[in-house]
Amino acid sequence: MEIHDPNLHLKLMEMCDCYLGTDYIAIIQQVADTPTSDTQEDALRYLALGLLLTLTEEARQLSLKQKKGKITVTIKHDAEKIALRPPCKPVFDRIIAIMRSIIHLEEDKGGLPLTLGLKNDQVELQIKIERTADKETLKIKFPELT
Repeated sequence: MEIHDPNLHLKLMEMCDCYLGTDYIAIIQQVADTPTSDTQEDALRYLALGLLLTLTEEARQLSLKQKKGKITVTIKHDAEKIALRPPCKPVFDRIIAIMRSIIHLEEDKGGLPLTLGLKNDQVELQIKIERTADKETLKIKFPELT
């Protein structure tokens, strides 16, 4: 059973604020290539950068998937996908645990909306998480930007 930590949502928003306006792809690659001993910090950093990059690209979805031991991360536009350097397994597992904690999900499959505050604005995300015997997926859907 995952214990809910209300600070994780706040920490994620703070991490987003910290990295606003940086080179998201370069830092994501750095986090993926050289994880530190603080898995939770790496997970929050990777997730925040992925969210910011998806917003910047005006994409519709950020997907993190582990299937049969292979981790993939993609940003989906309507017609194209951008593949990102995936995090290592411990960081991926912690990202999933963080999102499960934030949306209070203990079941294998579920989802909820999530409001993410960014500086003086906010974005409404739709979070979906699914776990099966050989696959785990986190999908974060973004609203259409006008």
